[in-house]
Amino acid sequence: MTSHQTTQSSHPLSKDDFKPDGPVKWCAGCGDYAILAAVQTVLVELGGRKEDLVFVSGIGCSSRFPYYINTYGFHGLHGRGAAIATGIKIANPSLQVWHITGDGDSMAIGGNHFIHTVRRNIDMNIVIFNNRIYGLTKGQYSPTSPKGLITKSSPDGVIESPFTPGELVMGAQGTFFARAVDTDPKMLRDVLKAAALHNGTSVVEVLQNCVIFNHLTHAAITNKETKDDNQLYLEAGKPMLFGKNMEKGIIRRNNKLKVGVIGEDGVTMDDILVHDPTDPEDMTHYNLVRMGLPEFPVAMGVIRSCDCIESYDQLYEQQLAAARQKSNIKCMDDMLNSGNILDL
Repeated sequence: MTSHQTTQSSHPLSKDDFKPDGPVKWCAGCGDYAILAAVQTVLVELGGRKEDLVFVSGIGCSSRFPYYINTYGFHGLHGRGAAIATGIKIANPSLQVWHITGDGDSMAIGGNHFIHTVRRNIDMNIVIFNNRIYGLTKGQYSPTSPKGLITKSSPDGVIESPFTPGELVMGAQGTFFARAVDTDPKMLRDVLKAAALHNGTSVVEVLQNCVIFNHLTHAAITNKETKDDNQLYLEAGKPMLFGKNMEKGIIRRNNKLKVGVIGEDGVTMDDILVHDPTDPEDMTHYNLVRMGLPEFPVAMGVIRSCDCIESYDQLYEQQLAAARQKSNIKCMDDMLNSGNILDL
């Protein structure tokens, strides 16, 4: 049973069913609250039973998530959430597994587990809270921090090139990647629901604000004055348009993506690329996730959603079924009464 095939609950669930008994202890104004609310709403829309849901995390502000949602949960070690989530899904494939992580937890100490989870295409949902800082440990730079950022661990400015999570997903042969911002509840709900319905590993990067240690880190993308020009919201089958009057779009020139303005330099609507997240050839998707300010807007929404690789857990179940079919050992009694196991 895949993540989107759930047993229906005996009564319709509401958001209140997913709210914990105790308080939610994130900083006031933290973007994590918006993500939590969006996940709760999506779970209600998907239906099913709470007993079929499990949330797994590592270490970080984001990783307190399992305490704040009333389902099964597992708070793991730093960077090891993906491995734990993998084990849970393999052991009980009927569960819908969500791995909640941050940019430090997933891209640094958990990087190895992250890329191999994506490569295996295990049927789980990974949500990365990307605030471009280590918040829980009080403000050190993370693998996604931009160059030049002054932090407690980079007093003269970050000198490393940051990771782009979407590039890692594409490089690991990922089948689903989406990006959203914590200030747009509808966008958040839409991409999270699409992720939950995807058969395979879905990765959702949420550009999230840390009000204490990296306030307004995504302001150029999220504030009202600039977001129309700095965000490209992608929808399947629709042209890649953006701008306050939808006058700008993504075109291809000399086999490279460019920003074109309709009516200028001979650019017409026919030149604007149409988004196809299902295309198995991921070069356009790869180029979209790499776009960034100031040359390009930041691509948002479902960038890639391709059913081009079977999920690891489904193939694993098939192997188990085939092995059981060929084996004379069907239960523990058969094993105990089988004689010399070397003869089996």
